[in-house]
Amino acid sequence: MPEKLRENPADKASHSATRRELFQMGGLLAMPALLAGSEAVVATGPLKPGPQIYQSIGVEPVINCRGTFTIIGASVELPEVRQAMEYACRYYVQMDELAEGVGRRLAELTGAEWGMVSAGCAAGLKHVTAACVAGGNPEKLIRIPDLTGFDKTEVVIPRSSRSVYDHAVRNIGVKIVVVDTAEELENALNPRTAMIYLTAGGPSLEGPLALDKVAAMAKPRNIPILVDAAAENLTIPNVHLQRGATVVAYSGGKAIRGPQCAGLLLGRKDILMSAWQASSPHHGPGRDNKVGREETLGMLAAVEAWIKRDHEGEWRTWLSWLDTIAKRVSTIESVKTVVREPTGLSNRSPALIISWDPAKLHIDGEELAETLARTKPRIAVGAGNGGGRGLRKEPDVGSAAISITAWMMQPGDDKIVADRLHELLSEKRPAPSAEPAPPAANLSGRWDVDIEFFSSKSRHTLYLEQDGNRIKGSHRGDYGMRDVFGTIEGDQVKLRSTTAERGSGDSITFIFSGRVSGDAISGPIHMGEYLTAKFAANRHPYPAAHGSILVPSGPPLAN
Repeated sequence: MPEKLRENPADKASHSATRRELFQMGGLLAMPALLAGSEAVVATGPLKPGPQIYQSIGVEPVINCRGTFTIIGASVELPEVRQAMEYACRYYVQMDELAEGVGRRLAELTGAEWGMVSAGCAAGLKHVTAACVAGGNPEKLIRIPDLTGFDKTEVVIPRSSRSVYDHAVRNIGVKIVVVDTAEELENALNPRTAMIYLTAGGPSLEGPLALDKVAAMAKPRNIPILVDAAAENLTIPNVHLQRGATVVAYSGGKAIRGPQCAGLLLGRKDILMSAWQASSPHHGPGRDNKVGREETLGMLAAVEAWIKRDHEGEWRTWLSWLDTIAKRVSTIESVKTVVREPTGLSNRSPALIISWDPAKLHIDGEELAETLARTKPRIAVGAGNGGGRGLRKEPDVGSAAISITAWMMQPGDDKIVADRLHELLSEKRPAPSAEPAPPAANLSGRWDVDIEFFSSKSRHTLYLEQDGNRIKGSHRGDYGMRDVFGTIEGDQVKLRSTTAERGSGDSITFIFSGRVSGDAISGPIHMGEYLTAKFAANRHPYPAAHGSILVPSGPPLAN
């Protein structure tokens, strides 16, 4: 994504930085405090609506310097949205009539043929897929996900558009056909193709599988194209519909700042009416994705407000917050800052990159981000180079750096964040030990691993090779084998493996953090968004040595 760089005048000379050797080996092997804290007893009491509503039940809120991530609440609803929802909840309404009125008004506001509010963007993807499969025929609709006898059963997705979010498409029971080239796309389109699914940005903007080129193949065959623009700014007239999309889907609770549990669908009326038929209050596969009258009118209010918002003024405000933070931290030796201003539509917010010399401050970006996340005031920042929806990647900030994303911050957050960062980066820390503690055991060999998930158990296997403090090998899970690597310092063992589901955007990381005692290792497993589990590993007992082995000189005669 193109971006403008603005150097802070207070920046010092640039310093390059690399991870400490064991962090190069272990990546994110420093166990997050979340694991240690997940078992802690937190004081709680009756819910007290007000500024301390979360603290009243023992939950500490977070200052959002990352962006519209669902896991930390995405965005804060606009006042116009809250007002609309407050009045909507006071009265009853026939939901089909409401959908008709809102669809018509969204068309007037956006220039699209029709509009629909769903229970989040993912629900919208699911409803549109159901619409393309069932075509508005309720006899087909209620049989989903059993598509036996259906005419339309396939969805074509370029590999570059695969992500964890296409679960919403797969939930309908369709066969996913993955293509890598324009020729493969052309060959994949057939009478069974229900639709084509694309994620906005990246390869859908240019190249052989750009939206307009895909549309040129799809339109003569009357195959709908669904574009997932969840994290994008809303454009009026809509750029995706102009380039050939049939329906475009947005998250209501991201850039548009509507209800967090609402999504926005714009496009062809016939498909969106079939999508509405597949949504609650109607029965069928979408009944579990209920959108209320409050969210429906809140989403409409957000679109109304979007048209009136001073977007340039918001941008200037965000830059001023970043400037407050940059000026505060730039007084620290070796700290430098740069503001990045992306020009694309997805996750469009200025970001402040703060970097430093780890040899002087004795901390890296992941360690600082972890401290900010687990101590008061809790602050969510970016570190490393993760990925997500709509090309939601952290800037490539290096190992001794963090990123501050401005658009979901609230007034006053800039001063709190500036003071906290100055405090932490100014701390005097001892230089890290050059040598890790010698290993208390040699873990080379096969280990049988019993894993206790929340409500089930599983048996995995680790095949490990140890060289000093370093460990590498293989991890066999329930459905396949993947590489594993890690460290052992004293009796503390840290291992990491990542599995990627073949042909999809799904991946699961296992971070084992255990203590070795004799021929046993035990401790917790951190699985990222899938939370935690427990493991107990035991060295595999190989059978005792046997006698000599006779190798036959030919095939058996009678035995």
